Amino acid sequence: MPSRMKVRVILMSPDFDPHTDPSPTERDVQMMSRAIALADEAVDLGEVPVGAVVYDTTSGKVLGEAHNTREMHKNPAGHAEFSAIVQACESIDDWRLNHCTLVVTLEPCPMCAGLIVNARVGRLVFGASDPKAGAVRTLYRLCDDPQLNHRCEVIAGIKADQCSEQLSTFFRTLRKKPTRSTDSESH
Repeated sequence: MPSRMKVRVILMSPDFDPHTDPSPTERDVQMMSRAIALADEAVDLGEVPVGAVVYDTTSGKVLGEAHNTREMHKNPAGHAEFSAIVQACESIDDWRLNHCTLVVTLEPCPMCAGLIVNARVGRLVFGASDPKAGAVRTLYRLCDDPQLNHRCEVIAGIKADQCSEQLSTFFRTLRKKPTRSTDSESH
């Protein structure tokens, strides 16, 4: 692969088509850096490193941001993008986020993709693809499915390598930790 392509892959998905796919803005890339920093905070708490930011697309004002909190709150809905969307809605006192962009380090799952559609998010920018639960491009295309009542602009693969490495490092470290044996496991 020519070195010119390697630089492109860091910022965009390898299957990005500049003729048909929307391009990320400089602000999208900056917000992805913030989402990555939030994902780092999640690691410190023992959470899967996923971070998300919702911002007003025109002004750039951050309306909500979060990292995963499933383990901490024992809540299956504790996904970064879910929490960031709820914060953004509370911030503007409305459930409609047509004028907003959601930036998240990992491709949203079916639950979060459904929330993105229901919250009417205008734009979605994500980093790493999720081969096991990705519901935006990998397994399904919920966020721009013409059968649904809302579609958002999707920009995939922003800082994908960095987001993927963050997740890989977390799970590699987790696998190296010794597991504790419990009484039920020894029976």
